[in-house]
Amino acid sequence: MSKDYYKILGVERSSSKDDIKKAFRKLAHKYHPDKKGGDEGKFKEVNEAYSVLSDDKKKGEYDAYGRVFEGGSGSSGQGFSGADFDFSDLFRQGGGQGFSGGINMEDIFENFFGGGGRSQSRSRGRDISIDIQLSFSESVFGVKRKVLINKLSQCSTCQGTKAKPGSKLEKCSSCGGKGKLYETKRSFLGSVTVERVCDSCSGAGELPKEKCENCSGLGVLKKAEEINVDIPSGISDGEMIRLTGMGEASSDGISGDLYVKIHVERHSLFRREGANLIMDLNIKVTDAILGAEYSIDTLDGEIKLKIPQGVSFGEILKIPNKGVVISPNRRGDLLIKLIIKTPSSISKNAKNLLEELQKEGI
Repeated sequence: MSKDYYKILGVERSSSKDDIKKAFRKLAHKYHPDKKGGDEGKFKEVNEAYSVLSDDKKKGEYDAYGRVFEGGSGSSGQGFSGADFDFSDLFRQGGGQGFSGGINMEDIFENFFGGGGRSQSRSRGRDISIDIQLSFSESVFGVKRKVLINKLSQCSTCQGTKAKPGSKLEKCSSCGGKGKLYETKRSFLGSVTVERVCDSCSGAGELPKEKCENCSGLGVLKKAEEINVDIPSGISDGEMIRLTGMGEASSDGISGDLYVKIHVERHSLFRREGANLIMDLNIKVTDAILGAEYSIDTLDGEIKLKIPQGVSFGEILKIPNKGVVISPNRRGDLLIKLIIKTPSSISKNAKNLLEELQKEGI
């Protein structure tokens, strides 16, 4: 049975991309293996579901066929990539009689589908996550940050080769330099030969004659590494940035990913509504009636704001292009909500003037 990616993320088939993205972020943060109470199995399952449902092409294939055909089909000669259907699993089930003579069923499928066969599995480094605190202004305009992370990284001495610099490589004795080992098993089809990556050389076919002294021949070691994080403008509190390949390194495969969770500080003056910024401005009753000019602070610096005559309580004045930066050529607006402040006490002279205005119906 194929996996129900919608159920894994807890969304409906009609859910928007934003809803799918929000559901993924919430679950990825919940199950991340670096967190206390995290679940690596569920974290990988959530990542797999999101990688399909966030891609229009993959989602279309999944909705139509219940699975994704990564390599496509047709005249390209690539055939199936085996993204979520492993042919070898079909023939690992024990039992009955049938074909004999050490037939390699994976070779049959490779020839039938035009090459490719089952890809060798590569180990993958751990995903890691960090939190970054931003000021309100940094979230609006974007910022570049440098963070120092202590993680498993590629050895700088041997560049991940595991060999002592200048040392020669020699053929792996376990696999004879092929990088692969073959196991013959009995199945309901008879004897089936299964191919797997050599454990000794991790598929390289060669081993260093002398191991790297810095990493003891592992190719990786724990060290502090400075990473540049480019935080885009307009990012919101709680959003997560994924840096592919910036997680922990693997001695025999690919590096994991780095997840950066963003925390935005509250601003004393501004609040955000989509691409717009909103602020309240207290004005005097006389300024509301007669009009006035106020100096106000924006994220771009101080500006002069003209208050028209006869404005009402709660009226909003708009200053274009002073809001959130959406792109280099596009920006939201600054919306200023007018709050008319009435005095708690007035002089006798002011009271007489107001009574005169009251008589005139103002």
